[in-house]
Amino acid sequence: MGLSTLGLAGIAGHHIGVSAVLAYVAAGVVALWGVAHVLPTARVVHGFNDTSRDNRLVIAQEWIAEAMTMWFVAAVAVIAAALGGSHQVLADWVYRASAIMLIALAALTAVTGRAPGHLLQDLSGSTWRFCGPAPRCQWV
Repeated sequence: MGLSTLGLAGIAGHHIGVSAVLAYVAAGVVALWGVAHVLPTARVVHGFNDTSRDNRLVIAQEWIAEAMTMWFVAAVAVIAAALGGSHQVLADWVYRASAIMLIALAALTAVTGRAPGHLLQDLSGSTWRFCGPAPRCQWV
């Protein structure tokens, strides 16, 4: 048994490396941090009751998205620790986890974000326009 492994033998008789144990512990801490972050979301949003509904939705979206990001990081750490030796399998699972995260964030945005038509309306009514390098930009 080398210096980089704990003397913990599982039922199957394999050893868990220190780096894997630390990854699982870190993932657990980050996942719990995400839970602790998402639980007070309603109270935080309620604290902004003097703002518009759209602004309260954006605040809720940000708090939930931050927790989801923590859970995603925890999931990737667990996946990496569990699949440690197989690089292709690890890459496949990280891609899958990333796709799930992106879909979840898109769903969150759809529920808490502004209506899709507002984006074009906001851009067309803005006081600036997209342009090239800064010297050529003109403020409207």
